[in-house]
Order: sequence, then structure tokens, then C-alpha cells
Amino acid sequence: MEINRYLDHAILNPEFTMDEVKRSIEEAIHYEVQTVCVRGCDIPLAAKMCEGTKTNVCCVLDFPHGHGGKEAKAALAEIYSAQGAKEVDMVINYGYARSAEWDLVEAEIEAVCQAAHQNGSIVKVIFETSQLTIDEIIQATKCSISAGADFIKTSTGFNGPGATEEAVLAMLKAADGKIKVKPSGGIRDYERAKMFVDMGADRLGVGCNSTKKICEKLVVAETNSTEY
Repeated sequence: MEINRYLDHAILNPEFTMDEVKRSIEEAIHYEVQTVCVRGCDIPLAAKMCEGTKTNVCCVLDFPHGHGGKEAKAALAEIYSAQGAKEVDMVINYGYARSAEWDLVEAEIEAVCQAAHQNGSIVKVIFETSQLTIDEIIQATKCSISAGADFIKTSTGFNGPGATEEAVLAMLKAADGKIKVKPSGGIRDYERAKMFVDMGADRLGVGCNSTKKICEKLVVAETNSTEY
């Protein structure tokens, strides 16, 4: 298994300097991960650095809370995809999801998909599964399929424990092969990364400090870290 090709290397810390972002992108390119997942402001830099490499550019949208509104989300999806983000990871309004306002949830996803797809970019839909019930996760999966999204994703990594086996299993079952699944958050070693791939995940969201550990199969000591 080429575990590196499953990884979206997340460089999302709001306090990161430009030098820190550049160094992290260089590391991601070195390990030939699938994408660097960057903040919106870093898309042009990442696109320039990743040009001609095996690593593509992913970005987050309306991150980490998902409350920007349909029009703003669609506008950002168009801007980000035009700037070079080949993949766009949008956060749903999980307050809407918890309110069972599924038409509003689906409308936002569809608007983002239309904007990103017209520029040839794919869309991953972040649920923030730690805040949803299993039934809500299943319904969010159905909305994402109906709206034309390419992936569903568990978590931002900034609210709750991240990917759990229970949530991922529910997503895979509800996806039924109609949409791909990306566990993210709390995946910090090779064993956990491989577990999710063996379950059927097509991509993994990992914090930038975990990529080397996963790719080199290093032993990771148990900590109380809140890192993505």
C-alpha cells in the first residue's frame, strides 16, 4: 500500500507564518502525498510550488464552522478553484443539519459543487461528525450524493475527536459506492491510517505534523495533543 497517495496533508493552523507554510508544502511534495490541503490565502503559493509534482492542491472552504451562507460559499468555491485548488473541502452548516433543515444543507452543497466543477475541481463535504448523530450523518451523506459532491469527509479536526470508526462505517454504508469517503482528524500513525483505508476510505485527512510519521511508519507516543 502506498499510504502517501491517500494523504491530504493539512496545513491549516491559523497562526502559521508563510515560511512555515512553505516548509510544510515542501515536506508534502517530498513524500508525494496526494494533496496539500491549505488555507484559502495559501492557494496561489501552493499551486506554484506543486506545479509539475505528484502533489495537487486542496483547500478548505468556510472553515471551520460552515456558517458563511450559500452565496458566499459558492463565490469562494469559484474563486478558489480558479486560483488552482483542484479539490475544495467545504464545511456544511452543521447547525442546519442538527435542525433537520436538509433542503438548506443540500442547496449549499449543490451551489459549491456547481461553482467548483465548472473549473474542473472536485468537492469534499465536511460534516463535523462529532456534532452529529449517526442518523444525521446518514442523511448528510444522502444530501451530498444528491447535490453531486465527490467525497464526504468526517471532520475539520478543530471540533471534537475527529474520525471515529462508528462514523466512518455509517458514512461508507450510506455512501453505497455512490460517493467517496475521507476520514480526517486524529489520524496520526500508520496503523490508524491503514485501518481506515482497509475499511474502504479513498482519502485521509492528516495534520501536517503526522505525514512523516505515517509515511515512515514511525511509532507515535500517546499524547494529549489536539493536533488535527
